[in-house]
Amino acid sequence: MTAVFRFLSALLVTSTLAAGLMTFGAAAQNTDDPSVINPDEGAPGTMPELPIPPESGDEGPMVRPAPDADPEMPPEAFGGPLMEGEEEVDETMPEDGAASTDLAEPAEKQPETLETLFAELKKTGDETEAKRTARKIQRRWHESGSATIDLLMRRATQAMGHKENATVIDLLDQVLVLEPDYAEAWNRRATAHFANGDYGKSISDIEQTLAREPRHWGALMGLALILERTEQDKKALEVYGEVLDVYPALKSAQDAVGRLSEELTGPSI
Repeated sequence: MTAVFRFLSALLVTSTLAAGLMTFGAAAQNTDDPSVINPDEGAPGTMPELPIPPESGDEGPMVRPAPDADPEMPPEAFGGPLMEGEEEVDETMPEDGAASTDLAEPAEKQPETLETLFAELKKTGDETEAKRTARKIQRRWHESGSATIDLLMRRATQAMGHKENATVIDLLDQVLVLEPDYAEAWNRRATAHFANGDYGKSISDIEQTLAREPRHWGALMGLALILERTEQDKKALEVYGEVLDVYPALKSAQDAVGRLSEELTGPSI
């Protein structure tokens, strides 16, 4: 009797399991039933499948910075001010960063002044070496001696990088109230006015810059560029000549002199 009961119980369990499997299979095939979870759509608690990023070059349309409106504008116009975060290189160290082992090198170098740097710039014919000297001069131009002015100038530089010229001008107005003899602030404001297409105000600020630093080749380059754009090529040629008198190895000024000379007098035979 006990053996028969066990056999019937096993048979009943087997039948129940078979019926359950058949019901589940039918439900799985019915994809229209909203209560049925399609494993392809992701069950609760599982990570959804992420799209595979496209290969480089196949990203599709995306927003990119607009090209410069004036591609012919030389980078040295208005001095090409140092941008915030730009690496400052110790000009006294070799390029590989190692200490100099040259026994002929004096133990202490004489401090460089603007006068000595400009004298070096004037006599240097090598373009690379001239750029190094020019960078030293630019760093001197950026030394305001005031933490407040330095902060305002950094913010103006950031705004200039985002083409927020109204903000740039407002910040530089504040700088010039605090220090009206700071030539680089006048130069930066001339740059902002130029970017706005307000050549009159730009020239006015260039004049203020040159009144405080007549050798500011960036301001001179900006002035020459404005003169060219207002079809005053002869005057522009004279100003480019002034640039080369200060910075003879500046290639963009050399090219401008050659181009304008040819346009005004015709090609040399």
